[in-house]
Amino acid sequence: MKARTPWGPTSPDDTTPVPIDDSPPAAGSVANAASSVVALAIGVAGIGLSLALGVGELSEPGPGLWPLGVSVAIAALAIAQLVVGRWGGDGETFSRASWMAAAGAVTLVAYVALLPVIGFEIPSALLAFVWMRFLGHERWLVAILGSLAIVAGFYVVFVVALGTSIPHLF
Repeated sequence: MKARTPWGPTSPDDTTPVPIDDSPPAAGSVANAASSVVALAIGVAGIGLSLALGVGELSEPGPGLWPLGVSVAIAALAIAQLVVGRWGGDGETFSRASWMAAAGAVTLVAYVALLPVIGFEIPSALLAFVWMRFLGHERWLVAILGSLAIVAGFYVVFVVALGTSIPHLF
């Protein structure tokens, strides 16, 4: 029986791993275009919300300047994907891994909603824990200690060292 490596069965000479192709089937050009349109809508919405916050001047940036830059990048990449993406191959079908990305997005929205209400410590610890334990499949102890260390690090940097006005409990 041939030896197996984490990358799949070895070749006949038992020295070079042969990759396993576990990728889901292609979703097709319609799914590729639909995902690009969704990304474009998110970028355009972000641009609108950023402008509503106020971008300020380069010498005195407003709160919407950084989100505007990110939103413009998202919209530009979505347009590029719509135009040239059809030559880059088809995207993957929606699979179990896609649900993990959706769960990450939902927990991030919950984090943003909780942040101004109860400060950043509890939502940050919960977000880091959920991402490490359930999305990253880390061990319980690693997820607990890691999430607490992340919050402590953020607190030291943003509250103590920089004195930012980020909502916090302590």
